[in-house]
Amino acid sequence: MDLTERLLGIDVSALSDADKMLPVVDPAVRAMIPEVRMAGPARTVVAEDGHLPVMRALAGAAPGDVLVIATNGGSRAVFGELFATEAHRRGLAGIVADGFCRDLRGLRRIGLPVFARGTTPRSGTALSPPTLGSTVTCGGVQVSPGDIVFGDDDGLLIATRERIAAALEAAELIGRSERALLASQARGRPAAPPDQPS
Repeated sequence: MDLTERLLGIDVSALSDADKMLPVVDPAVRAMIPEVRMAGPARTVVAEDGHLPVMRALAGAAPGDVLVIATNGGSRAVFGELFATEAHRRGLAGIVADGFCRDLRGLRRIGLPVFARGTTPRSGTALSPPTLGSTVTCGGVQVSPGDIVFGDDDGLLIATRERIAAALEAAELIGRSERALLASQARGRPAAPPDQPS
């Protein structure tokens, strides 16, 4: 089982507990589609109020990639339903925009994991030149191509593959322990305080 498959078996909160210093993206960049989870290598692009760079980035993305879009404070939507439909068709794991999207109803129908600061009906232009494959800042976190992006309803973590791999075993243990506690509670047993044996 590879790294991304193992990540999809745990929660982002478990990985954050395993390494509390892992970079967490600004919580304002949140899941637009509820109850989704994604993990994959970052494909980075800068798109300042424009959708042309995003289309160029998609053209070079591989199945399983997560497109990470830095907008540098842009106020227009840099992607919507048509783009997400094509990203889904190409097998991308998800889209993260430190900015805005649109066509939320359509995005929900597609079901591709999408994280953004919110929605706006104002579309970006096709004028901005593409800046692809560079280190960008997304929600206060520096993201380089190939970094692992891991997200669910709780938020986003982005770090190097090596750093995530180093915390993964502990995160899996935390996940198993929490599931065991929940199962115990479902059977009517109260959860023991952390400093007492269960």
